[in-house]
Amino acid sequence: MAPEEDIVLKQQVEALVFASEEAVTLSTIRHIIGCSLGLAGLDAIVEQLNSEYASSGRSFRIRKIAGGYRFFSESEFDALLKKLMAPKIRKRVSQSMLEVLAVIAYQQPVTKAEILQVRGVSPDYSLDRLLERGFIEVRGRADSPGKPLQYGTTKEFLDLFSLFSLRDLPKLREIEEIIQENEEQEYLASRGGDKDYNGRND
Repeated sequence: MAPEEDIVLKQQVEALVFASEEAVTLSTIRHIIGCSLGLAGLDAIVEQLNSEYASSGRSFRIRKIAGGYRFFSESEFDALLKKLMAPKIRKRVSQSMLEVLAVIAYQQPVTKAEILQVRGVSPDYSLDRLLERGFIEVRGRADSPGKPLQYGTTKEFLDLFSLFSLRDLPKLREIEEIIQENEEQEYLASRGGDKDYNGRND
């Protein structure tokens, strides 16, 4: 490939990953660009781009996630961006939805009755919302009386939690910490933030 073509291809890959709201797969890149780029070739382009970002001191890199590629900020900016993104994540996934999602993620495929057994409360509302938002899907029916539906997570779930595959799921203890942190954030939000005796926010 000529140097000029290599530069154009690199720019095209960068533009597609940058503009997409979800992870861009190799097949999507091939289809849009109209080339026979292989996985090794795409990885090489991503590596070149990341090297350029690193050498120029950029705060982001391209990473593999949910079977595709997305831009991510470097880990040193996690605390800063968490303050920006936390309210948006809370809007997308409520406390009860997060708990149901955790059960499904670690026990999939799982039925509604099995989720109820773990949580002790009906998961109906959370299941409906998670299905509606595309974080879970019906995987089939269980081989048990009544043939109940079984649920599993989707690519959108991986995307939400920045995972490349289910093998990258954090330990259950880490999920419990996320749920606990979410509870604390919801509690503080419901109080409008702690205030001192002058009525000012700390």
